[in-house]
Amino acid sequence: MSTLNINGKPMSVEASDDTPILWALRDELGMTGTKFGCGAGLCGACTVHIDGQAVRSCVTPVSEAAGKKITTIEGVGSDKLGAALQAAWVEQGVPQCGYCQCGQIMSAVALLKRNPRPTDAEIDEAMNGNICRCGTYNRIHAAIKKVAHSQGGKA
Repeated sequence: MSTLNINGKPMSVEASDDTPILWALRDELGMTGTKFGCGAGLCGACTVHIDGQAVRSCVTPVSEAAGKKITTIEGVGSDKLGAALQAAWVEQGVPQCGYCQCGQIMSAVALLKRNPRPTDAEIDEAMNGNICRCGTYNRIHAAIKKVAHSQGGKA
């Protein structure tokens, strides 16, 4: 049994140390916002934050999160920046099917926390690896730029 700090709360999981965080979140804790996409860390649907860094939870074992802060899509909106990005996502009409959008938002939050004034190229680089089968990349980019501008950035 492990205790993980998820969205600011200690939560116990019975998963073995090598179980991907994704499955502890979804199967044990019922936190289904984090999605399974490829299972190889390539599509970004499973992105969560560990100590503020965007990581792919489908390939990150529970043991790597011990003693660290995990933030999921369920908790990212409690932060001013996360809430602003979620609102911009809606305002820009980003989601179509919506499946990848939780991972996209998590990557965008991590980007703007480390770089509140990203260039277009920096946005493209940070979001590379988050796949959207619906092709809403232009709207994703616009939402990130909108939040960067509103937060005093110059994206």
